[in-house]
Amino acid sequence: MQRIVLGISGGIAAYKAAELARLLVKAGYTVDCVLTEAAQHFVGAATFQALTGRPVHCGLWSRDARGMEHIDLSRAAAAVLIAPATADLMARLAQGQADDLLTALCLARDCPLLIAPAMNRQMWAHPATQRNAAQLAADGVVLLGPALGEQACGETGFGRMLEPEQIFAQLEAFFCPKVLAGRRVLVTAGPTYEPLDPVRGITNRSSGRMGYAVAQAAAEAGAMVTLISGPVALETPWGCDRVDVESAEAMRLEVESRAAECDIFIAVAAVADYRPAAAASSKLKKAGRSMTLELVENADILARVASLPAAPFCVGFAAETDAVLQNAQAKRRKKGVPLIVANRAQDTLGQGDAELILIDSDGAHPLPRADKLTQARRLVEHIANLIH
Repeated sequence: MQRIVLGISGGIAAYKAAELARLLVKAGYTVDCVLTEAAQHFVGAATFQALTGRPVHCGLWSRDARGMEHIDLSRAAAAVLIAPATADLMARLAQGQADDLLTALCLARDCPLLIAPAMNRQMWAHPATQRNAAQLAADGVVLLGPALGEQACGETGFGRMLEPEQIFAQLEAFFCPKVLAGRRVLVTAGPTYEPLDPVRGITNRSSGRMGYAVAQAAAEAGAMVTLISGPVALETPWGCDRVDVESAEAMRLEVESRAAECDIFIAVAAVADYRPAAAASSKLKKAGRSMTLELVENADILARVASLPAAPFCVGFAAETDAVLQNAQAKRRKKGVPLIVANRAQDTLGQGDAELILIDSDGAHPLPRADKLTQARRLVEHIANLIH
């Protein structure tokens, strides 16, 4: 279990650090919190002790018998993460000051330091702050943000701290091996929607979670990721460019316009095999009798990309209801792709976890059931091994 030292300095964004601590603990990290004197005017130590289940550290003059908290806290820690990092704290870190526990342990640390700046837009834009940010980056400190947005003072601009979920995602990405560094990855995700009329359509139960997890895992691995998404209710993974589409044909057009520029294409989307031959221009009414729909076949996006003269490394997904392995193997041969990911549709669609089988030229590689992000990271590692 990895240990994180979470530093909180004195800005209004300090209240968000409580949610960040909760996310870290939920993910299995051991969290030791260090509050500056100024931070305690915004948040209380008791909050962080309750969230982490561990003592909170607030002063340089330690209660520890050795009096060496500024040394001991960073030893065996995976990283020191400061959120929020105020302009004052950044200035003191850049100058190598050690006049409180947080700056002292940062100077004495033997682990990476990541900071999430948070301040007024004018403070962030000030030449002194920019010099300090540049110096910290040159010293190997990782800056997470800041973001553009509305600030507590009522102004809008750069300086807003990233949201806790974004900071957490970037911390996770920091620890991931960059096995796809420099690669351009194109991912499709979610269902497609084929309209019957202005209010009805044909779709499926895909939540998009698997595709979004794959996009996140690829970004964590250092890839430049474009995510082409059908209609879903999910946040864009950090570090990914997202393009929203609705129909299978719209998804095909977006994929084909980008396929030649990518190194890896991962087709996770549950694309409709058929669409209505013609969508009605107004709402279809009940007529007291059965209705017959004429459906036409949609293009096979994965097969089309795989057949390109200089095709990217193509990965497909096979959601089957029966004979999963056999059907997925046949699909891999038919589409001519190096890797197919198979799963049992009724056990996966709409769920938070999945049991997968990776099928390549060396055979089948089962992945025991796990949450979809874990599976996506395993898939990305497998892809990296194949292309290297």
